[in-house]
Amino acid sequence: MGKINKRKLGGEKELAAAEYLAGRGYRILEHNFFCRAGEIDLIAKEGNYLVFIEVKYRKDGAFGSPEEAVTKRKQRVIAEVARYYLLKNGYPQNTLCRFDVVAIAGQEIHLIINAFEG
Repeated sequence: MGKINKRKLGGEKELAAAEYLAGRGYRILEHNFFCRAGEIDLIAKEGNYLVFIEVKYRKDGAFGSPEEAVTKRKQRVIAEVARYYLLKNGYPQNTLCRFDVVAIAGQEIHLIINAFEG
């Protein structure tokens, strides 16, 4: 599969994740927030929380589960981008935040709430 096809597939899975989350009461604020440090797939409000969401897709289990792809290194990058987002958008220091993962395996979507600490 070429790079463009992977990017297109990733965009489709992120859109599916956003729709899934919206159906569970999340209000999507950002898609693909980029800064120098990296990217966060989705940023949303859910209840009192500002939620930074990583979306991972695996067609099958050949390369492990989707959530296994959210490595410690990836978690550090997401946390750094989240700090920048908070600062850039003027959120107070006491803003309730968490990091969720939407794992898509084939056609199944699984939400991991508070998947890691930032």
